Amino acid sequence: MFCLFLTGCNIKEKIAPPKAKKVPMEITKHGHTRVDDYYWLRERENPEVTEFLEVENNYTEKVMKHTRPFQNEIFEEIKSKIKQEDESVPYKKNGYYYYSRTVPETEYFLICRKKDIPDAGEETILDVNQAASGYDFFELGGTAVSPDNKLLAFSEDTVSRRKYTIRIKNLETGEMLEDAIPLTSGRIVWANDNKTLYYVLKDDVTLRSERIMKHILGTPFEEDTEVFYEEDETFSVSIYKTKSEKYLIIESESTLTSECRFLDAGNPGGKFEIIQPRSRGVEYSVDHFGTDFYIRTNLNALNFKLVKAPVANPGQDNWQEVIPHRENVYFSDFEILKNYLVVSERDRGITRLRVMPWKNGDEYYIDFDEDVYTVYGGINLDFDTEWFRFDYSSLTTPNSVFEFNLRTKERVLLKEEEVLGGFDKNNYETKRIYATAGDGTQIPMSLVYRKGLEKNGDNPALIYGYGSYGITIDPTFRLSILPLLDRGFVYAIAHIRGGQINGRSWYEDGKLLNKMNTFTDFNDCAQHLINEGYTNEKKLFAKGGSAGGLLMGACINMRPDLYRGVIANVPFVDIVTTMLDETIPLTTSEYDEWGNPNNEKYYHYMLSYSPYDNVERKDYPALFVSTGLHDSQVQYWEPAKWVAKLRDMKTDKNLLLFHINMDYGHGGASGRFQWIEDTALEYAFIFELLGKVNG
Repeated sequence: MFCLFLTGCNIKEKIAPPKAKKVPMEITKHGHTRVDDYYWLRERENPEVTEFLEVENNYTEKVMKHTRPFQNEIFEEIKSKIKQEDESVPYKKNGYYYYSRTVPETEYFLICRKKDIPDAGEETILDVNQAASGYDFFELGGTAVSPDNKLLAFSEDTVSRRKYTIRIKNLETGEMLEDAIPLTSGRIVWANDNKTLYYVLKDDVTLRSERIMKHILGTPFEEDTEVFYEEDETFSVSIYKTKSEKYLIIESESTLTSECRFLDAGNPGGKFEIIQPRSRGVEYSVDHFGTDFYIRTNLNALNFKLVKAPVANPGQDNWQEVIPHRENVYFSDFEILKNYLVVSERDRGITRLRVMPWKNGDEYYIDFDEDVYTVYGGINLDFDTEWFRFDYSSLTTPNSVFEFNLRTKERVLLKEEEVLGGFDKNNYETKRIYATAGDGTQIPMSLVYRKGLEKNGDNPALIYGYGSYGITIDPTFRLSILPLLDRGFVYAIAHIRGGQINGRSWYEDGKLLNKMNTFTDFNDCAQHLINEGYTNEKKLFAKGGSAGGLLMGACINMRPDLYRGVIANVPFVDIVTTMLDETIPLTTSEYDEWGNPNNEKYYHYMLSYSPYDNVERKDYPALFVSTGLHDSQVQYWEPAKWVAKLRDMKTDKNLLLFHINMDYGHGGASGRFQWIEDTALEYAFIFELLGKVNG
C-alpha cells in the first residue's frame, strides 16, 4: 500500500488508494496465455472480495467527503425541477382509462384507472410505493390486466438481478392471490379466458430467457406447463399479444435471427404454430390486422421492409410486399389503423413519421419545428380512429405527448413534462454537427448548450457515447444535464458506428470485426469538439455505461490525452474472459455482436481492444467507475478487476474512484429520486477536477 497526494483535489491529507492483492491466474486459449492477477475478485462469496469492495467504497467516500455540500447542492437543484405531484396522459383500454400518478415525497408511483369516462372515480390498482416498502431496491416489471378487467398480474424485482416474481391481484376485492411465480423475465400475457397466463422462465445461472410457460390460476407454479423451450443457447424467447388482442406471439431471437409462433388467444389449450422457420441472418416481427399478419423483416432488405401474409398460411412464400426496402432509409416501426398505416423511419439520422392512407389520399410526413429531435409512436390501441398519439422531445424540449388527426392534420398537445425551477427551453440551443472519422466517414453528433456560448475553446464539455447492439442514443430531453448546461457546459452525444442512427449498415460497420470503428469514431468526435473550439483537453469529459463503458475503456487506452476525466458506469471491460465463460449471463447470446473468442480470429481481434487486457504503464485521465454488486448484465468483478489493474499500472497521480452500490444492479437506483445521488457524486467528480468545488 502506498500513499499519494491527489492532484486537482482540495484534499488536505494524503490518502492511500486501495491496492488489491495479486493472485496470478493463467488463461490459455489458442496457444496464447494471459496472466490475470485479479481473477480472484470473481469469488462473490469470498469475504476478502467483499472487504476489497468496501475498502474501495470507503476510499471514494473519504476522497469526496469535502464535496458533500456540492453534492447536496446538485441533488436539491435537480430534485427541485421534478414535479412532486404529477399524472401521465390517460389511455383507454377495454372500457377503462389507465394512467399513473405520483404524490409528493414518494419514490414510486400509483397505477390508476377510471371506468368509461376520464372524470369517473379513481381506482388505484397498484400502489408501487406500498409494494416497494421494506426493500432497498424495487423494480416493477410487466403489468397486465385480465380481459374481463378483474385481475392484475404484475412482476417485481427486489434484488436487481432481473429475476422477476409474478404476482396477481384481485381488483374487485383488493386481495393478493396465492399465485407467485419466481425467476421470470417479467413479461406477462393473458389468454382471453381470464384464467390462463403466459410468462417467460429464465435459467437460474445464465439468466437466459429460455422457456415459455403456461400458468392456470389457483394452481402451484411447479405444475405449470412448458409451452416452448429454446434449445439454442444463443437465442432467447419472449411472448406478447398482438394489438388486435386475437393472437399470442412467441418470439425466439438472437442478435441476427428471429422466429415467431402464434396461437389464437381464445384457445389456450391449442398448439402454437410457426410463422416462418428461422434462417440465419433473417429477422422478423409480427402484428395482426384483419385476416393478415403484418411482418417487419430484413429478408433481402438491409434496412427492413414491411410485408403481409394471410393468417391461414403465413409462411415466407406468401409474403406480399407493403413497404419496399430503401437503401438510405431505415424502417424502424409501424402502427396499423383501420384507414391508415403510420411508419417510423430514419432518414439521415432523423426519425420521421410517415402517414400512408390505405385507400384514398396521398401519403405525407408529420412536420416538426426543430432540426434535431426524437419522435416515436405512443400508445395507440384503437384500430378504428383517425387520431394518432406520439411522443416527442429534443435536447431542449421536455417529453411531450401529442395527438394528431391523420385526416385533418390537426395537432393537439396533451402534455409537456413540466420542469420546475424557472426552466425555459428557449434559453438553450441544440444542433447537429459532424466529425470526420479516420476513414472519411461523417459521424453525427447532437449538441446542446445555453444560448450565447462562445466557441473560444475554453468551455467545459461532456461527450456521451454507446455504440453497440444497433441501439441509437436519441437526442431526448435529459433533466439530469441541466446543472451542467447552466454551469457553462457543452453536452454532446456521439452517434458512433455500432448504433443505428444512419441505418443498418451503421450498425454492421461497428460490430464484430469492425468494432474498432466504434472507438475511433468516438475519439474523432472528441477531437472535433476541440478542433472546433467547443472545448479543450483540460476541460473535456467523457461518459458511457455498460457497452458504453467498454467504449470508455478502449478510448482511453488509445487516446488518454484527449480527456480530463472519464465516467464509466457498469463497464463491460473484460470482454475476452467473459465471452469465454458460457456460465455468465448473456455470453452465448452475444456471439453475433462481439464474436466468439473460441474462434481464433475473433479471439485476437477482441483482445486487441479489450480495455482490461490493454491497460498499460502510462498516464491515464481521471476516472470515476461505478458498478452494482447484483448486476446481472455486467458482473461487478469486471470493473473491480479493471480498477485494480489501473491502480497498479497507471503512472499518473490523477483521481481514480470506484463506487460500488451494494444494493443495486445494472440499472442503478430504482426510485425517482435515488438516482440523483449517483448523478450528484459524478458531477462532484467533474467539478472537483475543474477546481470548482470548495472544500
